Amino acid sequence: MLEIKNLNYQVSDPSGGGLGILNDVSLSIGENKLVVITGPNGGGKTTLAKAVMGLVAPTSGSIVWNGQDITQMSITGRARLGISYGFQQPPRFKGLRVKDLLCLAAGRDSLATEEACQYLTKVGLCAYDYIDREVDASLSGGEVKRIEIATILARKSGLMIFDEPEAGIDLWSFAKLTETFQAIHAKREATLLIISHQERIINLADEIVMIEEGKVVRHGPKEEIFPLILAKTSSGCTYLNGEANKE
Repeated sequence: MLEIKNLNYQVSDPSGGGLGILNDVSLSIGENKLVVITGPNGGGKTTLAKAVMGLVAPTSGSIVWNGQDITQMSITGRARLGISYGFQQPPRFKGLRVKDLLCLAAGRDSLATEEACQYLTKVGLCAYDYIDREVDASLSGGEVKRIEIATILARKSGLMIFDEPEAGIDLWSFAKLTETFQAIHAKREATLLIISHQERIINLADEIVMIEEGKVVRHGPKEEIFPLILAKTSSGCTYLNGEANKE
């Protein structure tokens, strides 16, 4: 279970005062749930995800994963506890093969080709076409995104965080991504926390969290929250369908 308690994150503004990016955020996310975080751009969604991963340090509050307070823990420490993060734009590594990256993710010196291929197959890639390719600029955005998800699967993460996984990929790759998320969730072996504006991803959720101006304004079952989002969209608010820019 992930518990976020009274989390705040402030930065200095040009006038010398404090600007609140996260404002007293509290959330409780149950084991093996698929939770989508959505809301207007600039609302604090990405900052919250980065705080859970340890990429930013909150000003106050606490983050507890499976009963352990991880608020002051390093990124490496969190990764060892089974927390993984998928970036909007995954990094590329010239000279590093896909198989090498999967080995690193799995925390092993070597990985049998058959096992490495299984992870690639799960994200919709023809394994033998990719296993020895470099993770460089020759790969498309959708390919790199799915390879990143394969590394998270190889890590056997208990908490998988994905920041706008639909960003910068084509429609076919997007369809494969949604299938991958469905397949991961169907096994009920991990908690998925996905930041998204996309209706098809939001519709996969068990629960939806709406964040606005650094605050949780709604959190509940999809059946309760999704109609509220659709109502806001129809009245001109661009929560869905990728109409808004990245945070």
